Amino acid sequence: MLRIGICDDQTQARDALRFGLEKVLREESEQIVYEFSTGASAVRWLKKHPGEIDLLFLDVEMEGMNGMDAAAQIREFNREICLVFVTGYTDYVFDGYKVNALDYVVKPATAQRLLDVLKRVREQISDGHDKTFSFKNPEGTYRLPLSNISYFYSVKRKVNVVFTSNGEAHTYSFYGKLDEVEAQLYGAFVRIHQRYLVNPVHVMRIGGENITIDGVCLPMSRALKEEASVKLAKSMLEGEGL
Repeated sequence: MLRIGICDDQTQARDALRFGLEKVLREESEQIVYEFSTGASAVRWLKKHPGEIDLLFLDVEMEGMNGMDAAAQIREFNREICLVFVTGYTDYVFDGYKVNALDYVVKPATAQRLLDVLKRVREQISDGHDKTFSFKNPEGTYRLPLSNISYFYSVKRKVNVVFTSNGEAHTYSFYGKLDEVEAQLYGAFVRIHQRYLVNPVHVMRIGGENITIDGVCLPMSRALKEEASVKLAKSMLEGEGL
């Protein structure tokens, strides 16, 4: 699933890009999910909804916060989103490398140019797909980097994801089972308790009956304590990461 956002302060420009994209997107797996009329609104929304957009087409020449400034702020809290600049001038192309932009398109974007850009985006997302965790809840569909997920914990029928970004912890919930989450991660996370599944990279201390992960103390069950302690200690000593 490729989720796309468009940011441009001109309604006509947003409409033109949306119409162009709709002609070349794969109907079953790709869609435009959000549009922004200012750079500032895009930054605010993306900060509150990590992982909900995979690709953002960002106009460079906007009133107020321009596209370059918006991209720089987005990169402060999101290194994974694909940024593609939309511009009427090629003069800005090289500035895009400063914020790790994937590509650019010059207005008006042709169908072939959009296809070329989408191909690059699909390849990049495909390369990193096994290093992310996706889920859906009433607020939207999320794809979070595993490296930023501290741990999962279950409460009744819900699984909670504790995601750390720029030192701040955020919790997202979805209906599911922790056993199913564990199976999807193919051993990348360690089960320490019936209710807890942790990212060994984030573990700071292994105690007798508990662990400390990102400053939070979590219990280890007697049944899983020995196996979990060995796995966590091995990861900490060898410096293994996702």
